[in-house]
Amino acid sequence: MGGGDEAPLGPVAGDAGGSCSGAGVRGGPGTRREELPGEGAQALLDLIQFQSSHVWTADLSHRVLAYLNSRHVAFTIPSLKAAMENLLEQRLYQPQKLLEDLRGTDAQQFHTAMKCLLEDKKDHLELDNIVIDLGEIRKQALQSPGVNRSLFLVTLERCFQVLNPLECVEILGMVLRGSSGRFLHPDIAESLPHDLREDAFKNLSALFKDLYDQTSAHAQRAVYCWMTGILKTSSNVTDDSVSWVSAENLWILGRYMVHLPFEEIMRISPIEIGLFISYDNATKQLDTVYDITPELAQAFLERISSSNFDMRNTSTIHRQGVLGLLVCFYDDLELLDAAVAQVLLHQLIKCSRLRGFQAGVQKLKAELLEIATENQTLNETLGSLSDAVMGLTHSQLESLSPEAVQGAISTLNQVSGWTRSQVIILSAKYLAHQKVLSFYNVSQMGVLLTGVGTQAFHAMDRRDLMQLLRSATSLHVSDLSPAQQHGVLSKVMEAGDTVSGIVEIQGAFFKEVSLFDLWREPGFNSTVLKAKEIRRSQALFLFELLSETTRRPEELLSAGQLLKGVTCPHIDAMSADSFLAHFQYFENNFSLLSPYQVNCLAWKYWEVSRSSMPPFLLAALPARYLASLPASQCVPFLISLGKSQLDSLVLDSHKKNSVLKKVQQCLSYVIADEYTVDILGNLLCHLPAAVIRHELSPRAWATALRGLRDCLDLSSQQKAAVRLRLLEQHGLPQNWTAETVKDLGSFLVLFSGDELSSVATKFPDILQQTASKMAGTLPPKEFLQTVFESVRNISVENPSSDPSPGCHGIVAPSSDDIIKLAEANACWAPEDLLCLEEDTFLRSVELLGAVRSFSLAQLRKLKEKAVQVWDRPSHWRDYHIVSLGRIALALNESELEQLDLSSIDTVASLSQQTEWTPGQAKSILQGFLEDSGYRVQDLKSFHLVGLGTALCAMNITEISLIKILEFRVVVARIGTLLCSTQILAEFKRKAEVVFGEPTKWSSFVLQELGTIAAGLTKEELQMLDKDLMPYFQPSAIKCLPDEIFKELSAEQIASLGPENAAAVTPAQRRQLSMLQLQSLQRAVDGAKARSWLDAPPSASPARTPSSLSPPGAWVSGGLGLGYPLLVLMPKLVCSIDICHAVQKCTVSLFPEFSDPERKDNPEAVMSLHLDRGCIF
Repeated sequence: MGGGDEAPLGPVAGDAGGSCSGAGVRGGPGTRREELPGEGAQALLDLIQFQSSHVWTADLSHRVLAYLNSRHVAFTIPSLKAAMENLLEQRLYQPQKLLEDLRGTDAQQFHTAMKCLLEDKKDHLELDNIVIDLGEIRKQALQSPGVNRSLFLVTLERCFQVLNPLECVEILGMVLRGSSGRFLHPDIAESLPHDLREDAFKNLSALFKDLYDQTSAHAQRAVYCWMTGILKTSSNVTDDSVSWVSAENLWILGRYMVHLPFEEIMRISPIEIGLFISYDNATKQLDTVYDITPELAQAFLERISSSNFDMRNTSTIHRQGVLGLLVCFYDDLELLDAAVAQVLLHQLIKCSRLRGFQAGVQKLKAELLEIATENQTLNETLGSLSDAVMGLTHSQLESLSPEAVQGAISTLNQVSGWTRSQVIILSAKYLAHQKVLSFYNVSQMGVLLTGVGTQAFHAMDRRDLMQLLRSATSLHVSDLSPAQQHGVLSKVMEAGDTVSGIVEIQGAFFKEVSLFDLWREPGFNSTVLKAKEIRRSQALFLFELLSETTRRPEELLSAGQLLKGVTCPHIDAMSADSFLAHFQYFENNFSLLSPYQVNCLAWKYWEVSRSSMPPFLLAALPARYLASLPASQCVPFLISLGKSQLDSLVLDSHKKNSVLKKVQQCLSYVIADEYTVDILGNLLCHLPAAVIRHELSPRAWATALRGLRDCLDLSSQQKAAVRLRLLEQHGLPQNWTAETVKDLGSFLVLFSGDELSSVATKFPDILQQTASKMAGTLPPKEFLQTVFESVRNISVENPSSDPSPGCHGIVAPSSDDIIKLAEANACWAPEDLLCLEEDTFLRSVELLGAVRSFSLAQLRKLKEKAVQVWDRPSHWRDYHIVSLGRIALALNESELEQLDLSSIDTVASLSQQTEWTPGQAKSILQGFLEDSGYRVQDLKSFHLVGLGTALCAMNITEISLIKILEFRVVVARIGTLLCSTQILAEFKRKAEVVFGEPTKWSSFVLQELGTIAAGLTKEELQMLDKDLMPYFQPSAIKCLPDEIFKELSAEQIASLGPENAAAVTPAQRRQLSMLQLQSLQRAVDGAKARSWLDAPPSASPARTPSSLSPPGAWVSGGLGLGYPLLVLMPKLVCSIDICHAVQKCTVSLFPEFSDPERKDNPEAVMSLHLDRGCIF
């Protein structure tokens, strides 16, 4: 670089390398964008290197410029600042160029770049008025997937030759952890160094172990091969009969030990395995082998037992659970004594973390439970059985004494996985001798708190309840049912210090506080809201209330979920400077905002600073605004939009298609490589099927596949395209490897039963594990059938020896089958379910009641089995009813009337089902009223909540009897019900008593009412202020009768907001006039609701607020046909886009308007357009 006394730029003698800290270039105004030379990045690194060993002062500025001049680039200080800004921005948006830059650096420059990633000092590179914030550069770089990818690749290529290997491993860790390990693909293993020092190899292996769960199965196999290649070489073992797997090598492998072949495990020396098991950290390692198989686990157990490790010594086994997850496969039960069985049961708690094989774990627990209780009663051993007590049936739990449950409460209150019915029984046993609950009683219950009855909570002393809400046990209050929570609330809100009661309510429980109670006692501040979950109606009220007394916007905007209550008027009222200064609060909590709020933010940003507007916000504006996006902004737009959730940003399918067309245009209709996939982010989930099929290059496909796997709602066309690509990539299913099947994961549902038959035969465990991960979804029936057959084939090999009467020739489901199948239990024939053995039914009823795909015929057979086991419904206890789940839907009206429904908690469990017929719902309602002795006018708030959907079975007279005092605190809950229009109208009349007549309702009242608002009459609906329309809940819009919805004015419909407009049903649309449909389209598109004069997009620089036309200002001009630009009709002002449509429609379809008499009559023009169906 140069030498002499001029303090040259470049490496300084004796300097070990550049020192960097945490993008940013700051400087004075007025600079223009300049380009650094092709070696700009290298020049910047030289500047950083120079700064690391010199005090940067203004008198050195000319030396910097002289250096750049020597590179044939003439710069001034301002233009240098602009060039640096441009360089850094380009590299963030063009990470491939960054990769080229770093590949082209010399050793010292590369060394400096790597140091910048490693060090975290608060130094800045300063030159006159230029400040380069290196820490911000690093922060932005490590948040960019593309930049991370470039840094990862160049680190692998060059770092180990230039830096200390330990530093390179640290850099790789930063980059890989920042990318969730997604850069680790099978080919990368070929680039990993094979000649690392021992310490660097161990550190790099540890990094791969940390990222194990984020690594694909193929990549895991490749990393395993790289690790074992080095370990085998270093072991110097030449005799094939001697294993290279030493104790230390096992420790280095960590979770990768599950990839060892069975034969290799069996060759491990007893001395080495004994040494390994004695390591202090062996237990921690074995606790993480979640994906180990039974075969490999038992091989390890066999080798451990071959050492001097005593598998039956209680103190040895108990030592910190030394066997880890291997204990889940313990099979040496012969002559096992009760003490060892109890210790093993304690260790089995961790087995829920295993990937699959839970049926085997449950079977092992049952066997150990039998041994542990040999010669002892359940009452005597209850506290020492660990979570194996979850395997106890109703009758076994009923046989326990209250004293035994109380003595074992410290164990029982920590068990995770209790069924609801088990919790009811145990809670009743624990509280058997308590007439009134105290804080001490309930504070001991832990997870069993959910078994306490609603009425019992309500009967507690208010001071005890307040103490409960302040205690650690309050964490379990959020697990209570809504009825139980309202039982607590009704007591807390009784006479006394209501404000302090509200303050003590934490987390999700706070969402149950009524708007009325907040309205009545609003004396608290924004600070107490930060840790609470808030529903939107609460937030609207509280934000409005607190904004009257809070002058600093950040106090409210930073108060957690209070942000949900920001309205468009609040946003509009912010000055430009205030809005820009506080936008970060919105940006950092985008998931809390409604589509309407996002739309308001987008309009505000467009008005005050469109040049700096986050590009993704353009998608919230009408489609033509996005069309104006220049090509130079495509990459920032794609990155910005890819980090958001398009489904919550754009709700209308037509508008979404427009956004996606812009995305494709920005991509030049091809996704060339993995860098483009990085940029797309969440947009991958929305790519049209044709793009997935034809425009994703082979190079981009592997990266895209990983992203597509996380998409929750791919269309059938997208799935078909993915399936074809997978077949092209992996070939036919019969040729797939275990790694391929694991990596495909949820994509296995895309293949037919015939295609998956070979997978089910070769890899049944992987198939079943994949199915179990889909809990909460409804996989295709054909996939479930394949899973079913893979399990059933094993069951057929081991049929029951003693079938039930009438079940000869039928292979009845076993408990193991039911656990393995999960949702695939829906494939049992109804007759199979009726042949369930009694013990199997008792142990599995809750699992079967949770299957969502059961038909009514299957449910009826399960109900018949319940009657066989428990006798007639009139004999059923509350926990029997609760355990049924969806099976209860098979009960006819007569059977429902036989149930004991005196407990609101039992009724609440039934009301969780949403498929009741009106007759069944009426039977549940009448059953509760008769069995409990309550009249409708006696019902408390928690009764109303517990009745749930059964409230829809009330008649109008009954609803009128509900006490306003109770109704007003559960309005939001009732507003979630989808009752008939007549019932909603009656609830609306009750709401008027609480909140006044509809013309006086505010935004938070309308939001609180939910579906109740659908009970408005057409006259009431017409009188609502248009500014209230966005505050209907979408569910209320859908519930409005078609003949009522059509009475909304065009202006009201235009003010619905994007979310409510998207909720309008096809039947409602068909009732609308052309003008109403246009208004609806404007709302869907995100046009301004509060002014029909939203300006069209402009390619010119953003105007300052002072240069914007005042609201409502007329826009002069013409259409070239002599018409005024604004066509006037009663109650209608055309926006510019409609007027352009009028012009186009007139010219193409209505030549008669060339008549001079008509062209000056705009009302006639619009009228004729509407008559002839011209849609603008």
